[in-house]
Amino acid sequence: MRKKLLRGLLVLVLCLQSINAFGTDWADIRSFLIKKISPRSPSAMTGSEFAKSVSAMDRPSREQAILSQIVKGNLPDFLRRLKPVQLVQTFGERKTVTATIFVMPDYLAIGSDRDFLLMPMSWYTASEIAVKFGFILPTKKMVDAIFKQSDFHLPPDPMPPGPRMRSVAYFSEHNRMIEKQRVALGCPLGALLSGHKKDVVLTNRLGDILGRVAIYGWHRLSGIPIQPLTIVHGANYADYSHGIRLISSVVLIDGEPRSIYEVLEDPKLAGILSDEGPIRKILQLMGIHHPYPIQPVSASF
Repeated sequence: MRKKLLRGLLVLVLCLQSINAFGTDWADIRSFLIKKISPRSPSAMTGSEFAKSVSAMDRPSREQAILSQIVKGNLPDFLRRLKPVQLVQTFGERKTVTATIFVMPDYLAIGSDRDFLLMPMSWYTASEIAVKFGFILPTKKMVDAIFKQSDFHLPPDPMPPGPRMRSVAYFSEHNRMIEKQRVALGCPLGALLSGHKKDVVLTNRLGDILGRVAIYGWHRLSGIPIQPLTIVHGANYADYSHGIRLISSVVLIDGEPRSIYEVLEDPKLAGILSDEGPIRKILQLMGIHHPYPIQPVSASF
């Protein structure tokens, strides 16, 4: 299964490498990037129906249900409208490099455009979905860039802490609060939106202490996050405040398509996408246990 996923990622990159040759437009690029996400069935459960179906489940059963629904395409169509976000890095005085990442406009959700539930989930569920779709989880630096370039910002709206933070009832209530904010702000579905959840992120700290989840963000309107980067919780932990923002595994470096894995591992290039420098053992962190089959980026600076 892992080899098939890796082959799929390689095919995706090779397809993108041909884009400049025939003048493909943004709609065609986006169709390449989301090609591994199945179409949503008209008979699929809505967000409200899913919430009811899992409300009495234990955590492992709920995680399996989340995974099953999302990997078969039960997510709102607007999440497929990826948005480009740029990060720029100057290397000494010699060269400025621009990276363009392609991000989902909101956090992973289950349901339709009319009735969806933003879905917190464990690190293991999130990373498996990301790899199956040909995506990756963001770094802290990517989260900051997404916030700065978002079309709309929702102010964080924390709920009272306690054991119920991990319940479906809390997930649903927070979802209603966010939807109320979104409608009041006039934010259309598919616009790049941020500020309403903490992000589950990639960090080298996950390799230092195994079996943890890294969270960061929940930016105030000022741009200052409520949640500093932390790995205090175990990898199975998820509460109402967590969001899963997926990033395409293809990144453009000065307009040229590259594997985001190789960029994040490259000592010369990683600083564009990560304020920690290279992310060590990134394949293992994402649950990929075979060498990535794309040659490293050749940096000329």
